[in-house]
Parts: sequence; structure tokens; C-alpha cells
Amino acid sequence: MSKPRYVRCPQCGKDALWSPENAWRPFCSERCKQIDLGAWASESYCIPGQVTDEELGAPGPDFLEQNR
Repeated sequence: MSKPRYVRCPQCGKDALWSPENAWRPFCSERCKQIDLGAWASESYCIPGQVTDEELGAPGPDFLEQNR
């Protein structure tokens, strides 16, 4: 039998079991997974980059509201 593999939880830094038994992997717990999801949902995380010309010309989410 192989030795269990552990990774560092990206949220809190504790060891997290990397196997199918850990339903929250790579996180150590459901709480850490939910905190990370909340950060993405609130746009706390972002991927740096330049806005393209295509993105500048695209209608925003309020486009439909303004044109009813």
C-alpha cells in the first residue's frame, strides 16, 4: 500500500489529504473550500491582463436593461 499524499491547503495552509476520501481536495475542509469560492464570487481574485479591443466593444451586463 502506498503512503498517503498530503498537499498544503491553498486557503489556510494546513495539510490536506490528496485522495478520493477527501471530498474537498485540494482544501482541508468544506469551510476552506467555501471561503475560496466566496472570494472568486466576490471577484477578490483576478487574473491580470490587458483588456482587448473586442472586450471594450462588447455590451455589458446592463445592455439589455437599457435597451428594453
